[in-house]
Amino acid sequence: MLLLAAFGALAVLLAGVGIYGVLAYSVRRRFREIGIRMALGAQSQDVLRMVVLDGIKPALAGVLLGAMGAVALGRVLTKLVYGVSTRDVPTLLAVSIMLILVALLASILPAYRATRVEPVQILRDE
Repeated sequence: MLLLAAFGALAVLLAGVGIYGVLAYSVRRRFREIGIRMALGAQSQDVLRMVVLDGIKPALAGVLLGAMGAVALGRVLTKLVYGVSTRDVPTLLAVSIMLILVALLASILPAYRATRVEPVQILRDE
């Protein structure tokens, strides 16, 4: 059981690092756009919200599809497991919330970096 928990924790860590990497790359490619938005009057909380939502939307879609898959496969696995419910709603909710929180934490640092873009420097580089 300890080995399964360790592999599960490693999978969550890898998911968080993957989300962080994709968002950091996306923010870096969009520095020019973000700088222009800020030069035109966008507040830092607007940029923060935009980047965090870019990270949360795919995570929410993945959690939704994963929950639907877990419910669908739970019926198949009912015959294979004994003494364990395949429709454990509290566990499914806890895992879903944990994955959304990991996506949120992984998107905060790139979002914070996006708010530190200097519009003058971006426009000067044009």
